[in-house]
Amino acid sequence: MKIALIAHDGKKADMVHFLSGFRDELLKKDVSLVATGTTGKHIEKAGFEVEKLLSGPLGGDAQIAALAAQKELDLVIFFRDPLDKHPHEPDVQMLMRICDVHNIPLATNPAAADMIFKYIISLRH
Repeated sequence: MKIALIAHDGKKADMVHFLSGFRDELLKKDVSLVATGTTGKHIEKAGFEVEKLLSGPLGGDAQIAALAAQKELDLVIFFRDPLDKHPHEPDVQMLMRICDVHNIPLATNPAAADMIFKYIISLRH
C-alpha cells in the first residue's frame, strides 16, 4: 500500500499527530509513505520513513497527482487549511480532480483520514 501525505503549513502538526496514532500500522513493511517536501520533513522527524518529493508550491502536489494518474497510489491524505490562501491552489484542485478521475480515496481532514485508516486496518485483520 502506498499512501501520499500532504499538509498545508497550518496543518503539518495535525498530520504528524494523526500518523502517530497509527504508528504500528504505518511501520509495517507493506506500507510506504510519500509526501511533499516540507510535510515529509515533519513526518521524518517524527520517526517515519517517507519518500520526500518537492514542496507543494514548487510542484510536489503535481508530482503526487502524477503518481495518482499512473495509479501508483492507494490513498491520498491532504490536510488542507481552508482558511488561508495558497499560491498553488490550481495544483491542489488538479490533484483533487485526478483522485476523483482515478477513483483514489482522498481525505482532506483528520476525521475522514481516521475513518479510512480504521476501515483499511479492519480489512487487514
